[in-house]
Amino acid sequence: MQKWKVEQEKATVGVLKEFLKKYGKDLDVEKEEARLGKMFRESAISIIEDYGLPLTVDEYAAEIMPFYIERWPQAKALPGADRLIKHLHKLGIPLALASNSVRKNIDTKISYQQDWKASFTVILGGDEVEHGKPSPDIFLEAARKMGINASHCLVIEDSLVGVAAAKAAGMKVVAVPSLHSQAHRYSIADYVLHNLLEFQPELFGLPAFEDWVQDGLPIEPVFIKGLASDGGEYKGTTLLNLSLDKDSSASLPDQVWGMYFGLAKLEMNKIFKAVVSFGWDLSSGTTKQTILLTLVGESNEKLFQEPLLLLIVGYIRKLKYEVVDITEEDMNIAEAALDLFIFTHHKSNPLLEESSSEE
Repeated sequence: MQKWKVEQEKATVGVLKEFLKKYGKDLDVEKEEARLGKMFRESAISIIEDYGLPLTVDEYAAEIMPFYIERWPQAKALPGADRLIKHLHKLGIPLALASNSVRKNIDTKISYQQDWKASFTVILGGDEVEHGKPSPDIFLEAARKMGINASHCLVIEDSLVGVAAAKAAGMKVVAVPSLHSQAHRYSIADYVLHNLLEFQPELFGLPAFEDWVQDGLPIEPVFIKGLASDGGEYKGTTLLNLSLDKDSSASLPDQVWGMYFGLAKLEMNKIFKAVVSFGWDLSSGTTKQTILLTLVGESNEKLFQEPLLLLIVGYIRKLKYEVVDITEEDMNIAEAALDLFIFTHHKSNPLLEESSSEE
């Protein structure tokens, strides 16, 4: 049994931030991170109290829900989630989706994800059990409905309350933290991954993926815009720093972590092959995302805040270190992969046609 949700943590915080402005309140990031994964009503009560909102829970729900509903159609699955669901469903392995969200909201959300509803044997909302996570009720009920002993279930979770609930149910748990700043708190899970692209089914007695093309894994394209600047050299490789623009930063999930490759466009120049390292710098006491790239087969000129378009189309591996370790092998893999049609067709993606100087 597995549990996923679409990438909505940043969207949730963004909605609340916008909502609080109506009442002249500033969002407290630490408090909101602590609330992630909790039942809506539980969160609503504490939000009203913490921010001193002149609302009842029902009034708060009526006012804020339209903000969420408007954004659900744009929500994307976390990297690797769609791949894993399709892989296991094709093999006839029973799947359950168990979320603290209200059931009718779950149905609406997954309706925007192709074939998800048909892929799950069981779908449960927090309003369908007596107690939501971190109580084990929802996972135990999902196992009962599937006719499977809880000890034979594997749960994939991105929230702390979800991990606690699954462990309390006696299930094995793979955690994919929704916030890397809290990753150290997930130690009760059996395994902790940076993203679902790192998941290896064969470690759990499940059939392995067979979708790698040579040494590259095709992924759903991720388009981002930002400013490139000189990043110095690393083991003889010329690097560029990439700082994201506001829209890209808000939409890029924390779970985009690792070594990727894709197509880069600087200003109105030609399209380059690129290797991109998405990491997190945890050394300074604050969690800061780092994005470094190198243009394959090109002598990267020193740049100072030059607009850049980037289309990520493939995954290579997880990082050996937290920040960057782009190697010659990574560049060779990217260069060879991006000559294959499964990747070259992305050159015609209309997103790369827009001017990278647009804001």
